[in-house]
Amino acid sequence: MASPRTVAVIPARHASTRFPGKPLALIAGTPMVEHVWRRCQEAEAFDEVLVATDDERIRDAVALFGGTAVMTSPSCATGTDRVAEVARSRPGVDVWVNVQGDEPLLDPAALKVLADLFTDPDVGMGTLVRPLEAVEVPNPNVVKAVLAVNGDALYFSRAALPFIREAGHEGSVRRWAHIGLYGYRHETLLKLASLPPTPLEEAEKLEQLRALEHGLRIRCGQVHWSTVAVDVPEDVARVEAVLRSRLKG
Repeated sequence: MASPRTVAVIPARHASTRFPGKPLALIAGTPMVEHVWRRCQEAEAFDEVLVATDDERIRDAVALFGGTAVMTSPSCATGTDRVAEVARSRPGVDVWVNVQGDEPLLDPAALKVLADLFTDPDVGMGTLVRPLEAVEVPNPNVVKAVLAVNGDALYFSRAALPFIREAGHEGSVRRWAHIGLYGYRHETLLKLASLPPTPLEEAEKLEQLRALEHGLRIRCGQVHWSTVAVDVPEDVARVEAVLRSRLKG
């Protein structure tokens, strides 16, 4: 069987409440969107890497470093909606990977794990998980994933799931943290983008619960990459410190 044609899309929105212009923020002298684009190229898992944006400044910056930007509607509510808008105009693509634009330290190997999930023809949607650290269990900002034996997601939550009722059973259950990268088969992406929000999604503020509530299965690839995302301007210095330590190493 031929490998599915797989395209990565980096949604990049200029208007951000906590960090306006975030995709163009300079990290070690390079725009953040370029860092993410280069990590996608290094994964060697994609037939094409696109930046989906609604802002001409981002489009022009992408052109300067040799990337391809696709203009999308400013009315897109989520990154998934932006990727779906690109997908509607490109029916020849089999798999779409939604790459968060605020992850300049993306592990290319993790991206390949995500893309490779779709070598299984039964996988319609995929994402990534990593081992959950003990200190992260009570933290609602670290999303927990509960998996089935075959690696499909049973549930995602900000709560400390699974609950261990009796002492002594902690070691028998593997705890996972969710990494917010997604892959979709073309038809699954378009279906998901057409579905209305759901009660669990609204309660937990987790977009992936919409898929589960509507009966879509999500296969989870297991990696050991721990992310440092850029949510606010202060995070830029944290990422630059990691880059400097890598250069020294």
